[in-house]
Amino acid sequence: MGGLLAAGAPSQESPRRKRKESCGPGVALGRGAGRQARRRPSAARGRGGRGRGGPRGPRGPRAGGPGLSHGAAGVPTPARSAERGADAGPGAQRGAVGPPQPRPPRGADLAAAPRARPRPRPQSRRTRRPRCARSMAFIRKQRRERQLQLYSRERFSLLLLNLEEYYFEQHTANHIQNKGGQNERKIRGSLKICSKSVIFEPDAISQPIIKIPLRDCIKIGKHGENGSNRHFAKTKSGEISLIFSQVYFIKEHNIVAPYKIERGKMEYVFELDVSGKVEDVVETLLQLHRASCLDKLGDQTAMITAILQSRLARTSFDKNRFQSVSEKLHMECKAEMVTPLVTNPGHVCITDTNLYFQPLNGYPKPVVQITLQDVRRIYKRRHGLMPLGLEVFCTEDDLCSDIYLKFYEPQDRDDLYFYIATYLEHHVAERTAESYTLQWQRGHLSNYQYLLHLNNLADRSCNDLSQYPVFPWIISDYCSAELDLSNPGTFRDLSRPVGALNKERLERLLARYQEMPEPKFMYGSHYSSPGYVLFYLVRIAPEYMLCLQNGRFDNADRMFNSIGETWKNCLDGATDFKELIPEFYGDDVSFLVNNLKLDLGKRQGGQMVDDVELPPWARSPEDFLQKSKDALESNYVSEHLHEWIDLIFGYKQKGSDAVGAHNVFHPLTYEGGVDLNSIEDPDEKVAMLTQILEFGQTPKQLFVTPHPRRITPKFKNFSQTYSHNAPMADSPVSPGEESFEDLTEESKTLAWNNIAKLQLHDQYKIHKEAVTGIAVSCNGSSVFTTSQDSTLKMFSKESKMLQRSISFSNMALSSCLLLPGDATVISSSWDNNIYFYSIAFARRQDTLMGHDDAVSKICWHDNRLYSASWDSTVKVWSGVPAEMTCTRRQRFDMLAELEHDVSVDTISLNAASTLLVSGTKEGTVNIWDLTTATMLHQIPCHSGTVCDAAFSPDSRHVLSTGEDGCLNVIDVQTGMLISSMTSDEPQRCFIWDGNSVLSGSQSGELLVWDLLGGKISERIQGHTGAVTCIWMNEQCSSIITGGEDRQIMFWKLQY
Repeated sequence: MGGLLAAGAPSQESPRRKRKESCGPGVALGRGAGRQARRRPSAARGRGGRGRGGPRGPRGPRAGGPGLSHGAAGVPTPARSAERGADAGPGAQRGAVGPPQPRPPRGADLAAAPRARPRPRPQSRRTRRPRCARSMAFIRKQRRERQLQLYSRERFSLLLLNLEEYYFEQHTANHIQNKGGQNERKIRGSLKICSKSVIFEPDAISQPIIKIPLRDCIKIGKHGENGSNRHFAKTKSGEISLIFSQVYFIKEHNIVAPYKIERGKMEYVFELDVSGKVEDVVETLLQLHRASCLDKLGDQTAMITAILQSRLARTSFDKNRFQSVSEKLHMECKAEMVTPLVTNPGHVCITDTNLYFQPLNGYPKPVVQITLQDVRRIYKRRHGLMPLGLEVFCTEDDLCSDIYLKFYEPQDRDDLYFYIATYLEHHVAERTAESYTLQWQRGHLSNYQYLLHLNNLADRSCNDLSQYPVFPWIISDYCSAELDLSNPGTFRDLSRPVGALNKERLERLLARYQEMPEPKFMYGSHYSSPGYVLFYLVRIAPEYMLCLQNGRFDNADRMFNSIGETWKNCLDGATDFKELIPEFYGDDVSFLVNNLKLDLGKRQGGQMVDDVELPPWARSPEDFLQKSKDALESNYVSEHLHEWIDLIFGYKQKGSDAVGAHNVFHPLTYEGGVDLNSIEDPDEKVAMLTQILEFGQTPKQLFVTPHPRRITPKFKNFSQTYSHNAPMADSPVSPGEESFEDLTEESKTLAWNNIAKLQLHDQYKIHKEAVTGIAVSCNGSSVFTTSQDSTLKMFSKESKMLQRSISFSNMALSSCLLLPGDATVISSSWDNNIYFYSIAFARRQDTLMGHDDAVSKICWHDNRLYSASWDSTVKVWSGVPAEMTCTRRQRFDMLAELEHDVSVDTISLNAASTLLVSGTKEGTVNIWDLTTATMLHQIPCHSGTVCDAAFSPDSRHVLSTGEDGCLNVIDVQTGMLISSMTSDEPQRCFIWDGNSVLSGSQSGELLVWDLLGGKISERIQGHTGAVTCIWMNEQCSSIITGGEDRQIMFWKLQY
């Protein structure tokens, strides 16, 4: 598409034109028509704009579109009946359309709207790589289009086309004015043949672009040749004559302004440079004119689709466009490149190094090429509620993609995705919503960045105005002279949707909701729709608004005039529930300032619409955006943003939770709200699709459990590990002791930052079977290990000698620990017992026979023993370590029994011993509140046995590893699985600091994992068999591992 605006073009006031639009897409082309591009159907008009069915021309009613008040849905009017006895052509009898429906009054919403007749939706193309994430989407799009404009040297844009219209071909020609008169003159330019109109673009920018709707044509033929009243002339002369009743004049002097319109019978003559093409062009125009008069939109759509598929089938990708002769073709298929309001059909081709798209019409350039090596992200997209879209990004954090493709078959989309994903497997780590959640919680992503990622994952794209990224209103104070971000009253309640912020309005909506038959909904209009997006962006994307509004801007009093007024209307308006867009938290102020000097109309008070009025606390547009960004990243928003995410992307989006949160929108806005494939009538199907697209769509649901809140850091250095002591309100998680804010915190952070530099210091083979447990004395001199050879051994680090070997039974020992004071070692055994060994007396001191099957793991804290067993229980015992140094036997009292469905293989405590995590044989991770002995969460997140599980130092997260090779991070407060990484083998044991993990693998390697980066950052050769246990000292400077190779290895950090 051509550039949106001419740089530096002066303002020019243009009279308001009366809107008009021809009916749905035309029929196929005749000979010589080999190139085409189609406009997509409109989305909702925003801010009470009228539908596409504007004032009727002299030839009857027009195809209509829903008009919206503040994004509310209207009712499109059906295509007008065929006139003048034109033949409908093949396929014209398919489907039926009901009688025309009147356009609803402004302010109508879906609650009052009957099923609408549709128009498929708009889209276009993209070629260049996006810039920084906070740079505005439409600004970047304009820059790219201007560069394409330099390539094509055209003012013409696909945005000038009508709905469902294709651009087929162009011919160099002269427009002959005053043919045969004294003042005859020729205007040089190009004649563009489209499926519903003829467009002439003069070379001189001082001359307006001429658009003649084919439906308004009275006669098409050769100039000067008489034709009958019933049939159009087919001649062989060199000039084409169009006699019509209505014409549009656009972009005179290359100024973007409302279209001018002239009505009345008139004749234009065009002289083609190549006279031999006249006959083909006339034949094509006659066919298109016949198609434009069809009265059934479903028939028009079916005919156009058939013609398009036929043309695509007769062509293929031009292999001469490959960047290298050595490229190997993997796949070729038909697709459309998508951008807002426009679509461009063509051929997609993928090789071993590049992704190509070649438009069928060669517009605006012959081929779009993306190097696979540059690709950073790919997303499968819903497009028209169908699994047909694919979006490719060559940047990590950008809002806009490098190309958005829509395929005709889901299998083609999936196959292309597979080829790109296979290439990326070795280059880029796949990201999920959960992985971004962990980064956001830990402060490695800002609130802005996190919302961008969630929008991307929820199918929101700046290429699709019906699914444009949605951001929340944050500030509620637009009256004060100063903005106080320390005052909670400054902020909007993020736990409520916009429609529920005003209690009086909500009561009225709920009363209507209670009386409404099924399916019920509270809000007939949505919080995000195409009309809303362009309502905000009209000052930088005026051609998009003109396209959406059929050649005119909205009423001046309904424009985006004031931040405060817009917020007030969202609070009080009967049908206005819109949220914001990312540009409100970006860096570019262009959408707030009328830099293009557009004539946007005059308000009732007499003032012209110009720059957006800012709140008193904003000294300038730049200051407004900066304070908005500060508000978005404030502590208050960080502590409450998860509540808004629950509404838009999470568990309060649907079902009973949505009802309880007053967050119920029209069923058609939800994914799965209607099965389009089950609708057989083509007119009803197209109508339904248009209604779905125009009223806005709810994002894809990303979370089905409450979203975890953000961890508010105490340290200001975002590059370091956050404080482990941030409070967690409304949670059983204890913040733990304040030991992490002492001077050792810096050394621990330094150690974990250099964990990949681990080097083997010593290794000793002291057991006859696999080592199962490691415990070390406080001074680090004595190392105690257990093994499946049934022995407990005491090894001296200083003398490097084995000092003791103790056997309690003939069955394997599973774990060991040292009690405070280093006087007693406790060992668990497969013989169902727990053994207490006195180091001072060198003998078994006591035996706890507390289980009916093997004891798999034991923990100790604050005079309490916790034991896990294959008998499906975890038991809590009381004990006093001081008494265990005497010779008499100890009496153990069981304080609690935590019952499981299957055997328990591992347990771990949080730092404060208020929570316990257990992992079972069947792959379930359970989080228990020890203060009440109740289960908080049960997460089936592994296939196979859970090998190990442990809390992060701040007790916010649990990490688990399993036989399935997965590392899963679980949010303790909500029980949500927020990150999952996989390896090609089980990770048997691990230690971690909340951000990084050191794990022992089945093959004997030590793996360093970057959880926030979602990757394995280092592999360290270690044991010759599986690493079965791992220990780290409190300073994080010394590590000991044990393995199936019967060895213990001593590791040191070298930095």
